Amino acid sequence: MATTVRRAVLTLPAAPLGPENPLPALGAPAGAHALDERTRAGLPRDMARQAGYGPLRSLLPVRILDGYGRQRQEREFEALVLENAHLRATVLPGLGGRVHSLVHVPTGRELLYRNPVFQPANFALNGAWFSGGIEWNIGATGHTTLACAPLHAATVPAPDGGVMLRLWEWERLRDLPFQVDLWLPEDSEYLYAGVRIRNPHERPAPVYWWSNTAVPEDHGTRVLAPADEAWNHGCERSLRRIPVPDWQGADRTYPLRSEYAADYFYEVDHEPDPAAGAGTRPWIAALDAAGSGLAQTSTDVLRGRKLFVWGSGAGGRRWQDWLTEPGSGGYAEIQAGLARTQLEHVRLEAGAELSWLEAYGPLTADPAAVHGPDWAAARAEAGRALDAALPRHRVEEAYAAWRGAADTEPGERLARGSGWGALEVLCGGHKLPGTPFAESDLGEEQQPWLELWRSGALPDPGRTAPPGPSLVAPHWRDMLETAPADPLTEYHLGVAQWHAGDVAQAIRSWERGLPRAASRWPLLRCLAAADTLSGDPVRGARRYAEAFADLADPADPAQAGRGSAAWEAAESALGREAMTALLETGRPAEARAVWDRLRPALREQPRFRLLAALLLAAEGHMAAARRVFEDGFELPDLREGDEILAEVWSRITDRPLPPAYDFRMRPPG
Repeated sequence: MATTVRRAVLTLPAAPLGPENPLPALGAPAGAHALDERTRAGLPRDMARQAGYGPLRSLLPVRILDGYGRQRQEREFEALVLENAHLRATVLPGLGGRVHSLVHVPTGRELLYRNPVFQPANFALNGAWFSGGIEWNIGATGHTTLACAPLHAATVPAPDGGVMLRLWEWERLRDLPFQVDLWLPEDSEYLYAGVRIRNPHERPAPVYWWSNTAVPEDHGTRVLAPADEAWNHGCERSLRRIPVPDWQGADRTYPLRSEYAADYFYEVDHEPDPAAGAGTRPWIAALDAAGSGLAQTSTDVLRGRKLFVWGSGAGGRRWQDWLTEPGSGGYAEIQAGLARTQLEHVRLEAGAELSWLEAYGPLTADPAAVHGPDWAAARAEAGRALDAALPRHRVEEAYAAWRGAADTEPGERLARGSGWGALEVLCGGHKLPGTPFAESDLGEEQQPWLELWRSGALPDPGRTAPPGPSLVAPHWRDMLETAPADPLTEYHLGVAQWHAGDVAQAIRSWERGLPRAASRWPLLRCLAAADTLSGDPVRGARRYAEAFADLADPADPAQAGRGSAAWEAAESALGREAMTALLETGRPAEARAVWDRLRPALREQPRFRLLAALLLAAEGHMAAARRVFEDGFELPDLREGDEILAEVWSRITDRPLPPAYDFRMRPPG
């Protein structure tokens, strides 16, 4: 059977993704990992250096995706299917290029954990993320901001004369283009993924990449990798070196033998062996009780390997159900990345690129050896089986062949991503063979910035919608600084200056825009966030109240546009921020004033139900606050590891936390 690429439709029960949050994300991402100086001092030198390199100060220019819900209806998703006689891979180009399914055709066995629903949850750096399959994480430490975003996709001639599926996009946190070429040679039982990240700028850039693969877990599943030590990053957020497989009385290579969620970053030895002429081959595999499952390997550039487990505790199982539906079975993740851990970024020099080849496919090994008490024998058996199924030299040869095709121009376009790459290529004059960002990809969001580049001024958008997305890269900041200083330009300029770390200048820009602004709330909200993030929450709360009053002013002509999804998203986001700031600074009366001005439909949103309980508690109405919980609500955007529900419950009652609100992932105390 010749390899084919075809279009398909995947129908799933799906929650709505909802609109973007239109308020610029000025704060550091909640999910970004960080290590303190004391912890970094005890790490290997290269690891410590990379752990401190390129942390995000904010998510700009990316917007938050927090408008999703939990009411699911049948929905059709565009899918692309790559298939030969051995494997069938189903890819979702509209959802970050996720490999949703990888089926071993002769047996019909699904090699991945395939989520039977689409349920966004607050795990990505910018919010919306979903579980299952193989995801491509680029940008910064955490799940990519492209998890629920469309990628460009097209067919490309494969090195063996067949066909490849190319995915590509412009990653906006680091301003870097990347591509993933999925290649399934006609006679192969392994799916190849050729990955390339390019830096077209005249400055170095921090780079992050982890390929995360969800695999089914049960009590017989064991994860194997060529390592005798691992770096453990658990619920207490410390990083420590531990032995593999046994630690604290349990074999941690079995996912369900950890009680709490944890990361295990395997210390794979990459130092060349003088006898063998090469370092340890990087690989990881998840095998069931019968010794069968999925293996992932790669060329040496992708050095890191990791096991993520939810654990067997109540909180971990609750999260598993939350991300899919009860009865779907649990999953663990086997992952591969550019560094030892996901706390690190690597440096990509100006004009340089990084590339490697990954391989995914079925693996069967002797179960007696794989699950035996001798760890060295178990990992050796899995390594032997992998060498028999896919020798290392074949991966190296495939990589060399793929590199010769990486610049090949795509053929039939199968899906379209965003227009941001087209804007950057057009304005920057970048040459990126193999990944065309065409002017035809430009959309409505890019038009004001295209006009700024062409004429030197931003167009007047009117007052019927919140401001559009800001751009913050140095070349856009330079253009904003020389543009006419109208309120909209001052707003975007302040956002760009904030992103650059120039807090004082950002505040001056926002303050300069206020006197002439027809709608003052966008500028006031930025000033309120700046106050709060800079250590003056009381002044920030006052400005939040002023900003919301301006947004909700019925005399404002812009209120004619309040029926739009963008306007409702702005009112919801600013209302949540304002109430939170006012309650945290002990101003319940002003928080009540914000509540009273909210449209009734917004008050029924789950996040506002939680704020209602907090407001009632602050006013001394504990029984009424408990009734909010007793009436029931689900918080769709609850952050991984966030224990706000347990904290609020303990504030209003000494009763046990109801199981529906128990998402605690840490040991008591």
